[in-house]
Amino acid sequence: MSQNTLSQTAQPESQTVSVEWRISDRPVDYREAEAFMEQRAASIAAGTAPECVWLLEHPPLYTAGTSAKEEDLLTPDRFPVYKTGRGGQFTYHGPGQRVGYVMLDLNKRGKDLRRFVTNLETWLISTLAEFNVVGETRPERVGVWVRRPELGEGKEDKVAAIGVRVRKWVTFHGVSINVEPDLEHFSGIVPCGIQQHGVTSLVDLGLPVTYTEVDAALQRRFAEVFG
Repeated sequence: MSQNTLSQTAQPESQTVSVEWRISDRPVDYREAEAFMEQRAASIAAGTAPECVWLLEHPPLYTAGTSAKEEDLLTPDRFPVYKTGRGGQFTYHGPGQRVGYVMLDLNKRGKDLRRFVTNLETWLISTLAEFNVVGETRPERVGVWVRRPELGEGKEDKVAAIGVRVRKWVTFHGVSINVEPDLEHFSGIVPCGIQQHGVTSLVDLGLPVTYTEVDAALQRRFAEVFG
């Protein structure tokens, strides 16, 4: 792990459990991030490191989750493609997208993976609410969605994604919020295997939000949901 990868460690106000917050100031290589998560998850399971949430962005890339279908990778030579052990299908990461890797010990928080995913959804929805965005979940679709009636009846776009992995009841991978990514980059895949709906971002919704504002909201809302 290079010295400047993790540029800031912060604790949200009113945080009541020992969770380390890391915020990167530069795009982080995907394999570098995976290596850190693997190491930290093992250390959390062994009781030698605190839980951790890492906020970062990646260079442009596609990831293939454990349910990814080859035909959903539409332009395989466009960006690097990484196979990963998280759940889900193909997704895009890149500049303008805030990724939150969540390494928590469910041994201490109740061994309930469904509840953990629900809490991630609640965390994202309450974070978006700080910017007056109404995020919603759908039983048949993973992630957080916003209604787009201005685009047509029944139109919805994904604004935030979820993909997790658990080992020894310690979580890693996590969530992402589209702040201001190049939405055209999503055209190289069928995001999460869903063709009938699109992808949006906070800026696309008319909200000139910064990473600083999103990071602060994520930290505040995390304490409410997971604290």
